[in-house]
Amino acid sequence: MSDVARKANVSTMTVSRAFRSDTSINEETRGRILAAAAELGYILDQSAVHFSSGRSGFVAVTIPSINNANFADMIRGMTEGLRGSALEILLGYTDYDVMEEERLVGQLLGRRPEAIIVTGGTHTDHCRRMLERSGIPVIETWDLPRKPIGHVVGFSNADAARLMVDHFVSRGYKRMGFIGGDTSRDTRGLDRRRGFVSALESHGLDATRLIASGIPPISMREGAAALVELMERWPDTEAVMCVSDLSAFGALMECKRRDIAVPDKIAIGGFGAYDLADQSVPSITTIDVGSHEIGAKAAELVLSLLAGHSVDAKRTTIRTRPEIIIGGTT
Repeated sequence: MSDVARKANVSTMTVSRAFRSDTSINEETRGRILAAAAELGYILDQSAVHFSSGRSGFVAVTIPSINNANFADMIRGMTEGLRGSALEILLGYTDYDVMEEERLVGQLLGRRPEAIIVTGGTHTDHCRRMLERSGIPVIETWDLPRKPIGHVVGFSNADAARLMVDHFVSRGYKRMGFIGGDTSRDTRGLDRRRGFVSALESHGLDATRLIASGIPPISMREGAAALVELMERWPDTEAVMCVSDLSAFGALMECKRRDIAVPDKIAIGGFGAYDLADQSVPSITTIDVGSHEIGAKAAELVLSLLAGHSVDAKRTTIRTRPEIIIGGTT
């Protein structure tokens, strides 16, 4: 900062004020200071600014997967929503592991974020206590937890699965299966399976054709293998719902390899509305959960809470509305 001050022929305090957009600094002086800083490659030490202001300048976010298009869209929505607010995102990756989430939350809270956004509503007891006692806005996403810690931006995964079952039934399918992953790790996938089972039972149909294939997030390869297992165990299956579009695409490719006509021999439904679902041939019927909207709404809620426009003690629940996108696989 002293180097910039010397080059711009001002005091270090004036440099500090210029970077804080202090209105007492005229624009000509500010421009000269910023030009000097750019020429010298100077970057303001934000840690000192945050220490003096008591604000960290970032929002902590945990997601279970870094190679999932849905979570990428959510982060894009958050980033766009926070743009211009002087808040940045500090991202943590849990790998669908609640113990890893607990560790990450402790690490993130130790860096004094101004708010924290977590994926899902299932946490270890210790993680939940840390979030409850954090003293900052806590937003749970992608779920509708029965006992929210703070605020919620999400949807019912079970109700979303019901949309697919109702669509299958409307097409006249009666013998349906479900392909998912390890339900002990993917609680939202478990909710989708529960919703699938409940919907079938409400229609008076068999709900036992359930395949668990691999550690979440299950891949195209695992979707293909699960399709083989499903057809070997229940060869008369008419339709299958997959926990994600990736697994649905894998199942579709396996059908092509085996000359199984889709949807004439078996219909396939996915989840997530990935670009992959739209671009595959045939396109995959899927559930659009509004990933970008979840991120944008979470960012909007953070800004509102930090600006004092919402009372933190009053829990806010923003429900997004999943929609079915009908493709060529059904």
